[in-house]
Order: sequence, then C-alpha cells, then structure tokens
Amino acid sequence: MKVTSLKLLLFIFLIIIGFNHVKAQGSKQDKTSYQEIIKKRAEKIVSQLGISDSIQYKKVTAIIANQYQIINQHHEERNDVISKLKTNLKDQKAELEKQSKAYQEKADQKLSKIHKNYIRALEKELNDGQIEQVKDGMTYGVLPLTLKGYHEMLPNLNEEQKAQIKAFLTEAREHAMDAPSSEKKHAWFGKYKGKINNYLSAQGIDMKKAGQEWEQRIKEAKERKNRE
Repeated sequence: MKVTSLKLLLFIFLIIIGFNHVKAQGSKQDKTSYQEIIKKRAEKIVSQLGISDSIQYKKVTAIIANQYQIINQHHEERNDVISKLKTNLKDQKAELEKQSKAYQEKADQKLSKIHKNYIRALEKELNDGQIEQVKDGMTYGVLPLTLKGYHEMLPNLNEEQKAQIKAFLTEAREHAMDAPSSEKKHAWFGKYKGKINNYLSAQGIDMKKAGQEWEQRIKEAKERKNRE
C-alpha cells in the first residue's frame, strides 16, 4: 500500500514537472515570437525613413522595437494589478474604485514618462519629419488618412478649423502610440473624432448632411470614372 502510494505521488510529481517544463517552453517561445514580430514592425517603419547609414538604421530599429516591448510590459503589469484588485476587493465596490483610480493615475504618469523618454531617444537620431513618420507608422497612418477625409468631406473649412482638427488628431496619435493593441489604438482616434465632430457642429456645420453630400460626390466620381 505504501509502495503504491509512493509510486502515485512520484507519478503526479513527474506530471507536474513535465507540465511546468512545457509551460516554460511555451512562454519562452511566445516571448521569442513576440520579439520577432516587434522587430519586423520596427524594421517596416524604419525602412520608410530614408536612412542610409547601417549603424543608425539598426539603432533606430532597436529604439522602436524596444518601445513596443516596454509598452507591452507596462500594459501587462497594469492588467495584472487591476485583475488582482478586482479579485481581492470584489465585495468592496467603493474601495475597489478608489484603489483602481489611484493605481490608474500612477500608471498613466508612468506611461507618460515612458512616452517622453521614447521621443527624446528618437530626437537624438532623427529629424522632425522622420519622427512624424515613426509616429504615423506606429498608428497605421490614421492621422493623415483621417485628416484627408475631413478635408474632402468639408472642402470649405477655414484655416483655423483645419488647424483644430489636426491638433485633435495629433493628440489622439500621441495616446494611440502608447496603446497595447490595434483595436485600442483605433479607439483613441475614435474618441477624438467624436471631439472633432462636436467641435465642427458647434461651428455650425451639419455633419450628417456633410457626410451624405460627400458620399454622393464619391458615388458620382466613381460613375464618371466608369463611363470613361
């Protein structure tokens, strides 16, 4: 009986060791895979900057890839802390909100510092135009595409209105650069598009009507092209 129990314990122990080994290997593979992904993302961005010096090219690539890594770690830690707070304080709603808010504020301050350090690192290697390209590269070019869309939809915008729209989108891009996923990057632009639409409505522009007229112009342009 004792021998059987000992064998059973040994068997379970070996299973646990094997499981942990597989888990560790999986974790290591996931980490390696992610590092390859962010390296390729960084290289894709840097390839558009016109850098001819190979040393500078590699250095800028490393800076951008490292930023992706830092952002990912920041948000993973953030999610872990919030998850633990929700578990530990699940029956204390007021205390959960209080501690969550306090932690989020500190996390936002830390993320802001990470962002500033990143921009300073880029400024040592790149000019203003190249940094703009990096920012657009990290946010899928949403700023210039959205700006172009507003200009086409509203051809009668004055310079002040154009500048304000660009300012909103620029602010959105700064936040989106620090977001952990494509979905959350786009969410920042969605939030600021709401601000832009509210601003333009306050300026007396009927956004619904402007959107319908723009769609009609696009449709007519397509029909003309098909007839040619």
